[in-house]
Amino acid sequence: MKATAVFILAMLMLCSGAHAMAGRLGAFGEWLGAWAPLSYLIIVAVLAAPAVAIKMMLSWPQHVEPENPMAKYRREPPPDVD
Repeated sequence: MKATAVFILAMLMLCSGAHAMAGRLGAFGEWLGAWAPLSYLIIVAVLAAPAVAIKMMLSWPQHVEPENPMAKYRREPPPDVD
């Protein structure tokens, strides 16, 4: 995971639009400060949503395979006919 993040950061720095990315991050910081109470709630919701989804998927009940309705009619194997 760390290697992937380092690779992505290296590619962003080598990219010709790296200065544009820094400008976007600066604009994001300004927006964060200008809309302080609301922006913090939005950031928390965006960051908490995957954790809540993972928790929900892990706590979901396991699927139980339904019983075969024909199983009660075939309790003993059929006799071999030679």
